[in-house]
Amino acid sequence: MIIANWKCNGSIEMMLSWTDDYVKECDDIHTFDTFVGVAPPSIYFETFSVEISHLNILGGVQDIDYLDGSRTGAISVDMLIDLGCDFSIIGHSERRQIFNEDNNLIRKKLKSLNEKIMTILCIGETKEENDKGITKDVLKNQLEIVNGLDLDTQFTVAYEPVWAIGSGITPKPKDINEIHKYIKDVVQSNSVNNRTPKVLYGGSVTDKNAESFFTEEFVDGALVGGASLDGSSFASIVNIFNGIDK
Repeated sequence: MIIANWKCNGSIEMMLSWTDDYVKECDDIHTFDTFVGVAPPSIYFETFSVEISHLNILGGVQDIDYLDGSRTGAISVDMLIDLGCDFSIIGHSERRQIFNEDNNLIRKKLKSLNEKIMTILCIGETKEENDKGITKDVLKNQLEIVNGLDLDTQFTVAYEPVWAIGSGITPKPKDINEIHKYIKDVVQSNSVNNRTPKVLYGGSVTDKNAESFFTEEFVDGALVGGASLDGSSFASIVNIFNGIDK
């Protein structure tokens, strides 16, 4: 599974050129063996969905609200279903830090999405927490939102160390693999239906380092930020993932 998170970037012109570049670089634009998804800014979702309708790409969003009604500026799950949205990211560290989203709110979002639209839950520790050696404690706390839930079969977690996002610095692949196994074990133990999720790695993933992550046993793909803004680079990452024999 390879997911692009464009964050607050893009334009109509960029989407057109991005698609052209992706088509030129991707080895197979019609095979859906790998879940390939792109989450543009929500305002561009419908336009981009039309643009990629002939490709092996599914369209998603970067966040949702958990209710309809008097919530100015919000976008609900039911609205996204109307538009054919395939997945939603929730809990990204930028949402937690900039918009002060906490576990309570993110759990509400997860419950509203569960069994309706595939959910990609982002978790990760800061540099200070990593230096203190409390990464697993932090992740376990963030994963408490799954406690007591009957998780959908497509529920996915993205591990993004906050200190690695956009920094060009990444953990060692073997350390990522250990953390991914831990995440799978925690979710499996605490969800009602003992769901073992796919776990993606995110944080300065590029076409130069992707293979080192993808060869690890418990790495099921990537959530790609900056490198996903270039269609050719993103296609290269997809090609690399498809070439890994697991």
